[in-house]
Amino acid sequence: MEPNSERSQTVVLHAGFGVGHLAPMVELAKLFLGRGYAVIVAVPTPPASASADILASSAPAVARIAAANPSVSFHSLPPPDYPEPDSNGFQQILDVIRLTVPVLLMFLRSLPSVAAVVLDLFCVDALDAAAAAGVPAYFYFTSSAGVLAAFLHLPHHFATTEGNLKDMGKALLHFPGVPPIPASDMPCNVLDRADPIGASLIYHYRRMPGARGMLINTYEWLEARAVAALREGACVPDRPTPPVYCIGPLIVKGERHACLAWLDAQLERSVVFVSFGSMGAVSAEQLKEIARGLENSGHRFLWAVRSPPEDPAKLSLPRPEPDLDALLPEGFLQRTRDRGMVVTTWAPQVEVLRHAATGGFVTHCGWNSVLEAAAAGVPMLCWPQYAEQRLNKVLVVDGMQLGVVMDGYDEELVKAEEVEKKVRVVMESEEGRKLRVRQAMAKGMAAEALADGGPSCMAFSEFVKDLELARQTIK
Repeated sequence: MEPNSERSQTVVLHAGFGVGHLAPMVELAKLFLGRGYAVIVAVPTPPASASADILASSAPAVARIAAANPSVSFHSLPPPDYPEPDSNGFQQILDVIRLTVPVLLMFLRSLPSVAAVVLDLFCVDALDAAAAAGVPAYFYFTSSAGVLAAFLHLPHHFATTEGNLKDMGKALLHFPGVPPIPASDMPCNVLDRADPIGASLIYHYRRMPGARGMLINTYEWLEARAVAALREGACVPDRPTPPVYCIGPLIVKGERHACLAWLDAQLERSVVFVSFGSMGAVSAEQLKEIARGLENSGHRFLWAVRSPPEDPAKLSLPRPEPDLDALLPEGFLQRTRDRGMVVTTWAPQVEVLRHAATGGFVTHCGWNSVLEAAAAGVPMLCWPQYAEQRLNKVLVVDGMQLGVVMDGYDEELVKAEEVEKKVRVVMESEEGRKLRVRQAMAKGMAAEALADGGPSCMAFSEFVKDLELARQTIK
């Protein structure tokens, strides 16, 4: 692309906390750089009063991502006053981002020329800072269009119905553009409308349509129904919905790792990859069940194992290197050494999924992982854990038809027999063959979306046109 003639124009990307929010923002920053804009990623800084969990996970993540992306400028917003932090860590995150709004406004006013501010989902109050600074504001939604459709419709749902989702069990919810969703598969933080966090999130979803537009990290072929519902205004029936721009899949590249050399020696589509993302983990008992299921399946596997968290409610806490001999069944590593590889903590997921040897993916259904699997053409074995992952599971299995469910994910334990069964389904059965055909289509359409003149490329061009129009209107 030719650089924009007004190189001094700056786009500020206001990120939330966590690698899952920050890393996609960096990929978006690269798109802006390619169009000739200067980019600054403005990152909130937790105050000293925040929990050790938040403090331990924020600064190191920002430093690591900044070091890996020298072309992108980062600005740490000063920490706000927060003398009496909430006891709930997630509420602390929401509070810190809200309290950061005055600091963000000062920062926007300090810049000579700001073309736009692009906000993370949890930064809705920054709409006020953008308005006060006279800068157009957009959202960048780093999860799926289907999740966005459900979230935007939730305020209307709660305004027109009684009761709580937590009391509905597996009764089906019907939102525009998405398959029927069991109430129990909605994010736990929105199950109780009376809960302060639930109320905070509904407030977020209600304010989001106040932006000038919404960028979504997806591609239209993958979620055509949800995108159509968003564009038709069906998800927000009581007010206008801003334009939506599908600009994905924006995927973070990984690094070279010893496991890739091991994959090089395996047959095509012969390996099942097991990984629960950067924060996910399972209990020691569950690790043993997974091990038995993989061993009994007879298939080759690459498994990224993390130490079980001491407190399952604090998945982001730094955890020690796992002791594989203690965590896995006795003799497991020896018995499977010729057909399996266990890595501790981390594997280069994008490269693993794109490798010809990878034939299946046991995943927690984080949206980044779903996109990476779809773009690589790898069928998914869906094992959601937290946040919107259960909702993504419904979209992957019932909407996109790109995976199967690992039954028991919502119970205390997924049994070894279920792990073995679903590995065999994906790797051996006619159902697995159909999934691979469907995934091959998803892979091709992902590449087409990002190509010059492709739907996602053109959507970003349309967004840039609107951004320029917004600047002229505000002037």
